[in-house]
Amino acid sequence: MSDPEFDFCVVIDDDDDILMASRLLLRRLFKDVEAVRSPEEALPLIQARAPDAVLLDANFARGATDAAEGLAWLDKLLAVDPEMVVVMITAHGGVQVAVAAMKRGATDFVSKPWSNEKLLATVRTAASLRRSRRAVGGRAVTPVPAAGASPLLGDSPVMARVHSLIARAAPTDANVLVLGENGTGKELVARELHRQSLRADQGMLTVDLGAISEDLIDSELFGHVKGAFTDARTDRVGRIQAADGGTLFLDEIGNLPLRLQPKLLTVLEQRQVTPVGANKPVPVNIRVIAATNLPPEKLRDESHFRQDLLFRLNTVEIDLPPLRARREDVPQLITHYLQHYAKRYGRPVPILSPAARIALLEHDWPGNVRALRHALERAVILARQEALEPEDFALVRAMPRLPAAAITPPPPQQGDDLNLERIERRIVEEALKKHGYNISLAAAELGLSRAALYRRMEKHGL
Repeated sequence: MSDPEFDFCVVIDDDDDILMASRLLLRRLFKDVEAVRSPEEALPLIQARAPDAVLLDANFARGATDAAEGLAWLDKLLAVDPEMVVVMITAHGGVQVAVAAMKRGATDFVSKPWSNEKLLATVRTAASLRRSRRAVGGRAVTPVPAAGASPLLGDSPVMARVHSLIARAAPTDANVLVLGENGTGKELVARELHRQSLRADQGMLTVDLGAISEDLIDSELFGHVKGAFTDARTDRVGRIQAADGGTLFLDEIGNLPLRLQPKLLTVLEQRQVTPVGANKPVPVNIRVIAATNLPPEKLRDESHFRQDLLFRLNTVEIDLPPLRARREDVPQLITHYLQHYAKRYGRPVPILSPAARIALLEHDWPGNVRALRHALERAVILARQEALEPEDFALVRAMPRLPAAAITPPPPQQGDDLNLERIERRIVEEALKKHGYNISLAAAELGLSRAALYRRMEKHGL
């Protein structure tokens, strides 16, 4: 048996047989599996150790079948950590409970009795999503804003245009395509569009197409019926159907395989979805917001992305500027995140020395707002004195892009280190530093998928 891929998982269920079976099975994936009978018992573990995945039963009270308790605890867990991935365990209510759970933020669901391989695949995907969020900065750490407030910070002219587009597009049902580099805040734009929409009380369901393996995207998006393929032992509602009545946010839409793009186009045109293996379509009422970091020339390349689908998605197009194009917003962002992280970690709000402020203002921020946020969080955590200096920030200067051969090590000379593990670690680390720890760019230069790069980073402790 290979070593576990992930560190820690929590299973919450009041059935001792379920706890025992899941503990034994999930040890294939996790170094440590805690199986507990109640959410109250699990909460201290979750707060202390930030698990890679949580499996949460939908019903705890004897005879309960409405999932009310499980859904209430789902809300509480996500309030503790909005980046948490929670897989709901359902026995009663099936599809209805799954839809309700995913609309409220559950990553996925499994039904009792489960197939062991299906459970492993579902939890592996969920834990991989958690790893992806950690590696690239996850979702916004700021809380959902109150009515009238916006999580998008910045008063520069380019951001004023973004806010204007959001205000005009949000109250309509027009599909919106959000463009922008990694770390610019595309998901924040999507959440603001939903918050100001007429569907705000119906929930927004997010699908990160960059975190789902290509062979699972069909079933994840469109669902399947029992018997559709070998492992389809039960009906499964897809994310499109789960978002019915609300907003569907398709992040990293550029990762949608060409073979599935006509199927999504049909959903948008006919407002109905046909699960894999089904003969009858299911009507859906959704508003679609999509986002991508693909450059315009690649997005408009028919060999990579269907133009008829693009025209359906970009009824309104919002181009989110990189941070280097709105440097006047940096002081406001600095103030906000220093206060935010000081409060989060129970520290006094630090001040910036003049040299540190100049360094932050002049930096190009190749990772955009996400990179700035990480630099400020790190400084708050590690600061040894009240005033922060330039050395308190891990600033990596952007380098001009070189051909892939540029990071290939030269042929070894006599006495050079020939250990493959150390060579691999050195090349991966060099690619990450070169691109300011932008995972997508580093992975592309190394000729790897993002998931493969995450695995190597985990392997080498990077």
